[in-house]
Amino acid sequence: MKTLDHQDLMDLVDGAAIFSAGGGGAPEAGYRIVDKLVSEGFTIKIVDTSETPSNAKIVNFACVGATTSVEYDPDAAVETLRVLEEYADLSAYATVPVELGGFNTLVAVDTAARSNIPVVDADGAGRSVPEVHLKVYTIDNIPLTPFVIADLHAKNVVIVKETLDSNAAERIARVLAGEWNDSVYTARRVLTGIQVRTSPIQLSLSKSMRIGELLRKAVNPVKAVLQETDGFRLFKGIVKCAEKKTEAGFTFTDVEMRGKHEYSGSIFEFKSKNEVLVAYRDKKVSSIAPDIITPVNPETGKCVTAEKIEEGNELTVISLPSPQKWRTRVGLLLWKDVLQRFGIKEEYVPIEKMALV
Repeated sequence: MKTLDHQDLMDLVDGAAIFSAGGGGAPEAGYRIVDKLVSEGFTIKIVDTSETPSNAKIVNFACVGATTSVEYDPDAAVETLRVLEEYADLSAYATVPVELGGFNTLVAVDTAARSNIPVVDADGAGRSVPEVHLKVYTIDNIPLTPFVIADLHAKNVVIVKETLDSNAAERIARVLAGEWNDSVYTARRVLTGIQVRTSPIQLSLSKSMRIGELLRKAVNPVKAVLQETDGFRLFKGIVKCAEKKTEAGFTFTDVEMRGKHEYSGSIFEFKSKNEVLVAYRDKKVSSIAPDIITPVNPETGKCVTAEKIEEGNELTVISLPSPQKWRTRVGLLLWKDVLQRFGIKEEYVPIEKMALV
């Protein structure tokens, strides 16, 4: 195990946000979690999946809801984990983040540290995702239940014993989020030590910390990140219009940009359902999920989450290849369902092929 210090955690926030596709909660909320956790003297440990005992129980932990409703009560988060432990008659060896994002990854880290257990160096998606069932565990047929859902201060807590499928679990969590100020804590998908070595995206927290360090040290942060991730710059320009609405436990954002420099004369648009799911340049698809589309500050390279984007902002938009697991037949079918329900009909083409067109 490795102990993480304040700088490691700040790098984790910034690095995980690069993989967030403009979702996963604002990094500013992640910074606050880090500062509070460190100032209160907690020890933050990270464990490699190879070190987890085979019979260990690892709990996926995250918040679910609209990205405009990011509040956090650490005591309530810990209580949510405790309810799952009591109901499922287990003692969690560690937590694992359900996704990479500037806020949601740190929720799992914080809950682990306050429970005196480590966080696993992995996550359930290798990016941020808009729906609960949209995790690589679904590809591997690992049940989402039992599933504990709690409101901001854990005054209302629901235990979901079993569902027909993982889509049903998404609907339950989303309805409750909509009822409870668009944000809930969730403890779910209990993995064994054996499962955690193969199913989630491996070493993703370490990778995020490396990206965060690059953002902090590189002379040209955007270029450094793209080189490290085999990513592509899609566009650079000024936001002309940013339309947002929050409903049904989601934040929806439509952004239109006007190009600068080599992009002058072009129009760029992207659409998000918590996360950016598709981008168009001059009405042609530029990148599409599951590949990662992240708006960033052109100077610092840091993620600007979709709900924070305002008219007049200058942005660079980058795209990173998704984890290979999402590019399997089953992975792409999961994403196709989500995209089509959002009105996106275009077929997936990998970003590295799209960039050659």
